[in-house]
Amino acid sequence: MPTMHIELFEGRTPEKKRELVRALTERTCEVLGCAPESVDIILTEISKDRWATGGVFWSEKN
Repeated sequence: MPTMHIELFEGRTPEKKRELVRALTERTCEVLGCAPESVDIILTEISKDRWATGGVFWSEKN
């Protein structure tokens, strides 16, 4: 069973997250030939003050 771990900034609406997991599930099933019930997706939402790129927190970027 495929399991995906997705990390993203917090703040997206439940509708957008629902749209994302539906799209990922559909495409995964197309490519792997599996049933939707076998696809697990775990969303981890992270605040911008806990994620840094290039030594700079995203909360400090303009």
